[in-house]
Amino acid sequence: MSPGAESDDDPGTGSDRRTAAKRRMLIIVNPYATTVSDRLKNLVVYALQGRFEVEVEATERQHHATEIGRDAIDGGYDLVVAFGGDGTINEVANGLAETDIPVSFLPGGNTNVVCRTLGIPNDVVDATEHLLSLADGFEPRKIDLGRVDDRYFVFSCGTGIDATVVERVDANPRLKARAGPYFYTWSALSGYFREYMRNPVRLEATVDGESHQGVTALVQNSDPFTYFSSRPVHVCENIAIDDGTLAMVVLKRANQLDLLSAVPRLLSNRMRAGSHRQVDSVGGFTEGTIRSLSTGDPGGASAFPVQVDGDFIGRHEQVTLRAAPGALTIIA
Repeated sequence: MSPGAESDDDPGTGSDRRTAAKRRMLIIVNPYATTVSDRLKNLVVYALQGRFEVEVEATERQHHATEIGRDAIDGGYDLVVAFGGDGTINEVANGLAETDIPVSFLPGGNTNVVCRTLGIPNDVVDATEHLLSLADGFEPRKIDLGRVDDRYFVFSCGTGIDATVVERVDANPRLKARAGPYFYTWSALSGYFREYMRNPVRLEATVDGESHQGVTALVQNSDPFTYFSSRPVHVCENIAIDDGTLAMVVLKRANQLDLLSAVPRLLSNRMRAGSHRQVDSVGGFTEGTIRSLSTGDPGGASAFPVQVDGDFIGRHEQVTLRAAPGALTIIA
């Protein structure tokens, strides 16, 4: 045998050694996500099998990704990948928060805020290549999460008009998939004029003993808040996904003048929404509450809508907010 040749009987060399070195990967895929198809899923899995030992679990219902994530804790996986939109990522994060199991992400949704925030390509083919490139430099790191009551969020939590928009969009998944950010815009405008120009639920956000009253509160764990097509939408300032804190803005009132002057700030690179005269900004906090001030109003709504990472989670009369520093281990 020539020098350097590999013996078929040697378990420590050749293909056996490469196979033994493969890390175990679980892909949690949402087959109903906007850009996910069976063909795309199979192509992604085939590509990743070159460097990982891959298993796939498909979600079948709401919160199923959280259940699969929790089951994966004792499964001996080196990496869990959430393949879907931001809602799928949120559910996987809720299943694996406060553990040391690394999580990574493949974009399959309409907006993919988490992927773009972490520098993961928004195209799934490019994102798959990016994930393959991390196989050798496998360096997990910690990022923060936020919590609203018992639900974790990765990048944002909204109460008021923001959550009303999400509720309306989630009720029309076909339009959400086809029209994307334009359907969000229509939902925002119609919700604003139908509900928030008339008799909106009044909110009180309290942080460090200081209260801020208004009709909408937006909480961020990272920046940007979302994207309109390819343009980032900045709301809170001086917030990072690994600084151990949350940031919040409270919209004090809703009228046509406020709408016309506030919306351009969301898409501007020079003006920030937090500097608007009808907006209170709160930064660098770790705990707070939001409660309804409309509980005694006759004939009016008393509970406000809440969304996390673009998923509507119901209506509440009070919620507690907390920062969860270093709660999620990721590879990105």
